[in-house]
Amino acid sequence: MKNLATIKAFGTHLRKLREERDLSQQNLADIADVAKITIQRIENAKFTVTLDVMVSLSKALKIPLKDLVDFQNKKSSK
Repeated sequence: MKNLATIKAFGTHLRKLREERDLSQQNLADIADVAKITIQRIENAKFTVTLDVMVSLSKALKIPLKDLVDFQNKKSSK
């Protein structure tokens, strides 16, 4: 992967958004209509997410797509 740091940062951001909504990986997967393994792989930086999956995730999280991808300048609270 060419941009591993960015992929890791996105996975961390997704996990934070999911946990803020008290969703399990399975819950988010079900709502977004993706496989649980996809959520796991994104959060663990093992998968480069597609636009199609990002749109599904933003809808499932009930946030604009721009908020899902606006993670580079945000610091994790953990």
